[in-house]
Amino acid sequence: MGHGGDRTALAAVAGVAPAGLTDFSANVNPLGFPPWLRQELAAAVSDLVHYPDPACTALAAAAAARLGCSAGEVVCGNGTSELIQSLPALLGSRRVLVVEPGYVDYRRAAALAGADTALFALDPAAGFRLDEDALAAAIAAHRADLLLLGSPNNPTGTVVDPALLRRLCAAHPGLTVAVDEAFADLAEGFASLAAARPANAVVLRSLTKAFALPGLRLGVALAEPALAARWRGRLPPWTVNHLAQVVGARALADAAYRQASAAAVTAWRGALLQDLGAIPGLTVVPGAANFLLCRHPDHGLAVRLLSRHALAVRVCDDYPGLGPEWFRVAVRTPEENARLLAALAAELTPGAPAVRRPRRARARALMVQGTSSGAGKSVLVSALCRILLQDGLRVCPFKAQNMSLNSGVTRDGLELGRAQVVQAQAARLEPDVRMNPVLLKPNSDTGSQVVVLGRPLGNAEARPYMREVRQHLLATVHQAYDELAAEHEVMVLEGAGSPGEVNLKHGDLVNMSMARHAQAPVLLVGDIDRGGLYASFVGHLEVMEEWERALVAGLVVNRFRGDASLLGDAHDYVLRHTGKPVLGVIPFRHDLGLPEEDGIILDEWRVERSGAAIDIACLALRHTSNFTDLDALRIEPDVQVRLVRRVEELGSPDAVIVPGSKNTLADAEDLAVRGFAPALAALAAGGRCEVVGICGGLQILGRSIADPHAIESGRGGRAGFGLIPVDTVLAPEKTLVRGGATHLPSGLAVRGYEIHHGITTIPAALALFVRTDGVAVGVRAPAGRAWGTYLHGVFDDDLFRRHWIDGLRTARGLPALGAVQAAYDVDAAIDRLADLVRGSIDMATIHRLIGLG
Repeated sequence: MGHGGDRTALAAVAGVAPAGLTDFSANVNPLGFPPWLRQELAAAVSDLVHYPDPACTALAAAAAARLGCSAGEVVCGNGTSELIQSLPALLGSRRVLVVEPGYVDYRRAAALAGADTALFALDPAAGFRLDEDALAAAIAAHRADLLLLGSPNNPTGTVVDPALLRRLCAAHPGLTVAVDEAFADLAEGFASLAAARPANAVVLRSLTKAFALPGLRLGVALAEPALAARWRGRLPPWTVNHLAQVVGARALADAAYRQASAAAVTAWRGALLQDLGAIPGLTVVPGAANFLLCRHPDHGLAVRLLSRHALAVRVCDDYPGLGPEWFRVAVRTPEENARLLAALAAELTPGAPAVRRPRRARARALMVQGTSSGAGKSVLVSALCRILLQDGLRVCPFKAQNMSLNSGVTRDGLELGRAQVVQAQAARLEPDVRMNPVLLKPNSDTGSQVVVLGRPLGNAEARPYMREVRQHLLATVHQAYDELAAEHEVMVLEGAGSPGEVNLKHGDLVNMSMARHAQAPVLLVGDIDRGGLYASFVGHLEVMEEWERALVAGLVVNRFRGDASLLGDAHDYVLRHTGKPVLGVIPFRHDLGLPEEDGIILDEWRVERSGAAIDIACLALRHTSNFTDLDALRIEPDVQVRLVRRVEELGSPDAVIVPGSKNTLADAEDLAVRGFAPALAALAAGGRCEVVGICGGLQILGRSIADPHAIESGRGGRAGFGLIPVDTVLAPEKTLVRGGATHLPSGLAVRGYEIHHGITTIPAALALFVRTDGVAVGVRAPAGRAWGTYLHGVFDDDLFRRHWIDGLRTARGLPALGAVQAAYDVDAAIDRLADLVRGSIDMATIHRLIGLG
């Protein structure tokens, strides 16, 4: 067979594309190449117009620093195979002793040099351990001038004590001992001969194994300076290309990746060894490297693993002393190892209980991530939930961590992101805090309230949260997901922000790390209306680590205006550059009729609607929360809702709304500084304009806000604007209520939810909205046109909304319209969205991604 790792030939036998083959025949780092590889390659590409450094100066210096020698002792080659092939001829070796079973190129190199080659056989009964006395006798008997062996040895994985090799070198000064330490960096605690290397010893080190770079080809050898100089002179010029030199120098300096790789291999090898040993009739040699040598009398096993399961192992029948019953398996990731174990169990012990393997959530999963905030992730998740529900599946949304001031309340009085409330509605499920286990509600430029499983945990600044708190929540997030996954057939996950935010990758619990936990293929969606989307697609893939790139199944273009066929060239470019297809182009729609996913959409309200009879101004707060309270007003044909940032922009509106706030004291101070307090008082006293406060807005319009427990700040409190005669005290316990209320003047019923720390005492005579339990949740001013309520969603009810708008019309001298003019129906809007998305993306591929096609 010669070598493992011939993916093309193996895939042809298996009848799959090379990408569909799981290759246990090649012994490379199961973690893959390090995350910095693409950066180094990209930065070095421009230098390809020049010849590489023939002396490999930087690479040799890095090797010397790593291995504790001088640069003059280092020989760089196009893989250790090139160095091994050239060594016997360089030395003029005539009598070579090769330790077997061992790497096949040892014998080949000796043969190419025309040397008389003898084999020293390791005893399987002794665990392939090297017998020092027997080896010394073989050296003497063969009068060997070159000894070739590996440590850790391939294929046995056994390690040779370097002290033994030093004794051999001392006892046989005419012998060159060449030890191949190709797998040394993947053997935790390995002791190298490079430390205190004898003069008649040569040490070979591969960089392709530990850094998963077999396609790049790079290795180094350590020898006495005179021999090293002769060796370099015998190699072809420019034998190590520029890219390999750059990558090699960086790899040799990366101790952290070597240590992490060795630790992972040790853990995964131990688990694999245990599970393989549990299979009846299978013998496993407990090696120290990233592979295990196995023996089973079924000679057709490897063929069946390849043809039936697309799993390639290395049959060892070309190793002296081994036969077709021996095969070698690489240590790969736990998931891949589990596939091998399942296939072996199926072939060798049909009907037996499955061997232990990592637990996987029962539900199929699909994840939507975005190139930025506001790219359309939440909306696309809602659409996919409804589409899959229509396709007959029990589907559930999930977002591990949401940063939003837009939240909702569950039936049992717990808080979660508003987007997940809509997504639950799309799946026709009751909102469940497990759908959004961590909610961050910003209350300053650098801090947020942390809500865990619906309850406030406390406030945290961004830096300590990212450094400490977030990782403590990982188990909570995974448990919430696993519980939901056990209850549904398909999970549709949403990421946060962008997986390309390299400053946030450390400690990530919501994007790629969550996709990996859920084993979810990822759709990366971007908003083309913002420009630069295709560069963003390419850039995102470029900054991803290899395991992250492997999770990305396709790209989705959102909010496109025009003829989608014009995008074909761009899609071809992205596919060639990244290997990822564009799976859909979703058209731009102005009014989906859904609650917006992010407060950045508020900026669109500044566009005036021509011909609107009623003008409603919404004050822009620095910490606006639950801005979706005004979504229902925006669909009314006779209403214009606009955002006001400066008092000069107020004009003469029919109503001013002060929305909810996550930091009421700070926003009240900011509005006062900007001159809004007297302006609102004047409007309310004018007799035509209504000034309305919702939640925090109600508190701002009151007489005072006290904060004795420093819920929002240490300032203790401040005066309100005094438009409504009520006082508020901020309490440690948050009020979280979902339910109905009655608007007393009209008798109309409304529904909504409360999320607030404030306790506001409302005089019975001034009560405006009263809950079904008799608690007043709205208040009016005794004189003037000002009122407020704690009910978020108060305008969602069609009848009450029209009643209120007609009151504004009457105050302006316009006739009341009476009948409902627009129905605010989120469920119908979700159906329209689902139809739009179903017709715009490749649903056949989506179905295949979640195992339905």
